[in-house]
Amino acid sequence: MGRTLGASGNPAGGEALAGCGLERLDSTHHPCLGLDCVSPYSAIGGEKSVNRRALDELKQQIPLREYLEAHDWRPARRLSRGRWMGLCPLHDDHRPSFLVDPSKNLFYCYGCGRGGDVIRFAEIYHQVKFPHALALLRQWRGFAPILHETADFYRLQLHCRGEAVAYLHQRGVRSPELIEHMRIGYAPGGCLRGWLTQLGYPLSALRQAGLVTAVGCDAYMHRIVFPLEGNLYGRSISASAPPHRFLPGAKGGLYAWEHVRRSPEVILVEGLFDYAVLWQAGFHNVTCSLGNHLNAYQSRQLCDGKRTVFLTFDADANRSGQRAAHALSDRLREQGVAALRVSLPEGHDPNSFFVRGGDARQFQTILEAAQP
Repeated sequence: MGRTLGASGNPAGGEALAGCGLERLDSTHHPCLGLDCVSPYSAIGGEKSVNRRALDELKQQIPLREYLEAHDWRPARRLSRGRWMGLCPLHDDHRPSFLVDPSKNLFYCYGCGRGGDVIRFAEIYHQVKFPHALALLRQWRGFAPILHETADFYRLQLHCRGEAVAYLHQRGVRSPELIEHMRIGYAPGGCLRGWLTQLGYPLSALRQAGLVTAVGCDAYMHRIVFPLEGNLYGRSISASAPPHRFLPGAKGGLYAWEHVRRSPEVILVEGLFDYAVLWQAGFHNVTCSLGNHLNAYQSRQLCDGKRTVFLTFDADANRSGQRAAHALSDRLREQGVAALRVSLPEGHDPNSFFVRGGDARQFQTILEAAQP
């Protein structure tokens, strides 16, 4: 995500500008791409370094609107000729200024002046160079359908398995609305491979995605499963197994970031069960970094607009959470982002605070006492 680049330049109604912006985008290097260089992509050589036919095939296989909606973009208004306007996911937009033409697989933002195809969007959105954008898109193209089917299968398993429901209750997760919001599922083990191969996915694809081990067993067994951006997080309900499991690849950005990125105050927690109890208690301006060390993408997300971040990391006995919060607080302030450190009772994380009797009013009091 980039910094705020300016207010939307789209006039009321939007139809006039919407008509002129994409009419001439058939030309690869049209000025609406928002680029002055010869190549429409970021890498030296850009698309010239890759077979043009391969690029065209990739773009045909990944409809732009489908990719946008998979990253939480939603159309706000339909225009003529099947085009759509919505809030721009590339800058801090408050009026719909992001034009999408599904028939041409192109976009243009009248607020930040950037536009192009799905490859260009992946470059800007993920803030990566051309080769990395291609790799991300190819991975998404190949794994997205399998991950979607897997997440749906695990969601069906959740309420059929008493041990899974009991574990969620033990962790303070009871709200059906929350379970639906987070799309929580359960991996019992021993049945995913059969289900996916029955749907037509070859065993080699399941191994490549990391869903099946080299010997053909389900990779996730006895785990509560949370779908992520291009990944799955599995929390073991058994003390005998490693507690955390991800599929190969990046853990992605901040959890459910598109739901909170326009909030003036954001609560940042380490774990998904911390997120769950806070959301359940009514704190819907919460996000999660899946650990106390943020990756570069997550750091950029926190700095993509003006906001106050409440760093609600675990109050560890060895003070690792507190040290991480202090270091992150300093980095955020250097980027002009207001950061406050939340002090939980010693030995607690947000999940244990609520599980052991804390309530929303008490947590609000703790938030109000947060210090720089």
